[in-house]
Amino acid sequence: MDADVLIIGAGPAGSVAASLLHQLGYSVVILERETFPRFSIGESLLPQSMQFLQEAGLLDAVKAEGFQLKNGAAFSHAGKRTEFDFSETFTPGWNITYQVPRARFDQVLAETAEKAGVPILYRHSITAADFSLPGQARLTSVNAEGIKRDWKASIVLDASGFGRVLPRLLKLETPSTLPPRLALFTHIEDGITTPDYDRNKILIAIHPRFHEVWYWLIPFSNGRSSLGVVVPQGFLDSREGLPLDVLRELAFEEPRLAELLQQARFDTPANHMGGYSANVSNLHGPGFVLLGNAGEFLDPVFSSGVTIAMKSAALAVPLVDRQLRGMPVDWAVDYEQALRRGIEVFRAYVNAWYGGSFQRIIFEERQLAHIKAMICSILAGYAWDERNPMTQRCINKIEAIADLCPPLT
Repeated sequence: MDADVLIIGAGPAGSVAASLLHQLGYSVVILERETFPRFSIGESLLPQSMQFLQEAGLLDAVKAEGFQLKNGAAFSHAGKRTEFDFSETFTPGWNITYQVPRARFDQVLAETAEKAGVPILYRHSITAADFSLPGQARLTSVNAEGIKRDWKASIVLDASGFGRVLPRLLKLETPSTLPPRLALFTHIEDGITTPDYDRNKILIAIHPRFHEVWYWLIPFSNGRSSLGVVVPQGFLDSREGLPLDVLRELAFEEPRLAELLQQARFDTPANHMGGYSANVSNLHGPGFVLLGNAGEFLDPVFSSGVTIAMKSAALAVPLVDRQLRGMPVDWAVDYEQALRRGIEVFRAYVNAWYGGSFQRIIFEERQLAHIKAMICSILAGYAWDERNPMTQRCINKIEAIADLCPPLT
């Protein structure tokens, strides 16, 4: 065996899983396709993720970077504004987190895992996987020089994110339940001097006329921000110009963004990503487990991706430990069902957002404090808190509350 556990991908899920397994005394090797630092979206963390970073021994290194503090979320639509402060969540736990350039954040996690003793081999692409032999998982990698190598381990964790290595190789991919959408995004020098702007909060803004079109503005600690817009498929077909020009034009159609970004420098080309929502037939199989986005990605609207990735690692590692010690493991119940409970909560709120009912709730001026606290817990990432009534029978409760709220105009 080359290791007890092979991990595909050195992003947040891979680094957290590797660090937790290393703490338990297992030999772990991470095979990463890219070199770090490398760009990634998902730059606004949720407080729930702080617990996983702490348990993995990665939090001190993250704190030392001086990333932008995040204590909540602000929302804007056609002159209306509202905020959710994570200090007012229903669920006890972390109520602050960070807004991070993912290139540096992911590099910090990977470097910290390496310093603790986890080998990471960069520029290694996985070309084949074989799980036909009980107790022996086999991968084939090709490095930057084109050299092939075969690997053997007791189990493989796929933390390859949007690369979705094992779903692709094992034909596990299934259609997403969410409609295809397109994200257009960049980093800007934001130049924001508006006195009432709070850099400690992500800003989520809704287009004044098209409620399925929404924006994110994620400030960093260096005076720059991540700016993005999410639109239905085909929405941009009538827009002409370079992607950066289209993004700037769209941003200035939203009143709050137009106010904030008067002095902004759009100095970086815009990227786009479409068809990002994904699903798989199952999150585990003999000899392998899918973590985070390698298994399922919903939508960027509530910044749930990194939290789901870290949660999947935190759920999987104790089960890997049990399996490697020869104890029985029910992966379907203790991993897949457990992870999907929170994913389904997020899914309900994502669907309600695009359907309009959750947008009405967000901007309801007469919001009851205890209901707002329960919703705030979801926005903070505590989607697995079954004590929170708003994580149970979500769809019915969202619709019932929305029926009491006026429509957005």
